[in-house]
Amino acid sequence: MVEPIVQFKDVHKSFGEFDVLKGIDLNIAPSEKICIIGPSGSGKTTIIRMLMTLEEPTSGDIYVNDANLWKMERAGKMVPANEKHLRQVRGDIGMVFQHFNLFPHMTILDNCMVGPIHVKKESKDEAKQHSEEMLKRVGLEEHMDKYPSQLSGGQKQRVAMARALVMKPKIMLFDEVTSALDPELVGEVLEVIRNIAETGETAMVLVTHEMDFALEVADRVLFLDDGVIAESGTASEVIEHSENKRLQSFLRRFRNSD
Repeated sequence: MVEPIVQFKDVHKSFGEFDVLKGIDLNIAPSEKICIIGPSGSGKTTIIRMLMTLEEPTSGDIYVNDANLWKMERAGKMVPANEKHLRQVRGDIGMVFQHFNLFPHMTILDNCMVGPIHVKKESKDEAKQHSEEMLKRVGLEEHMDKYPSQLSGGQKQRVAMARALVMKPKIMLFDEVTSALDPELVGEVLEVIRNIAETGETAMVLVTHEMDFALEVADRVLFLDDGVIAESGTASEVIEHSENKRLQSFLRRFRNSD
């Protein structure tokens, strides 16, 4: 058995009286590619936001590389993690958001160099070299000196991926990265993710509504419904052969909207 790189153990999350997650148990293996699907409000994005330390679990434990993400030991007791601990444990995690989150006053190259210089303490020359290599990998070598406002939505999303990848994460999180894009730009972004999935040892967790894409790249698909993992299996088992009525209804809505 391969030791999981990520573990969720009975994780719950509530916002006020609204229970978003109702007991998530999940192991993710190194280099495993997981797609999370499900209706709005089912808790998909909350799972990856907790991994990125943007939302704190109400209860339960999350482990990354065997280290408890949200708790730390002090004087023989487990206490809430401080910012230093959170930063250290999430150091192996990169995230790409729906809306790019690029610095508008910086060039594309500078956007990618910020993390390696300030977080990984690389020299400016090292950071420049690594950032240029990653921008070439996502097909943006001719746009390095441009600013985000000069790029299309698809190009901005590819910059966001390069910026995350240049940090050499062991786990990459993608939150509906095509949902804010015009339909004609979706393909170019999915192609980059496809290449990352094929060539990297990086574990990937993708919240997506692109079912054909999930069938192509996912080792495992999770169907979240009403705050629990209602179905889990290979992409084919979950998307094409599941007998779960709620899942069938969810997938029908997607097929009817095509």
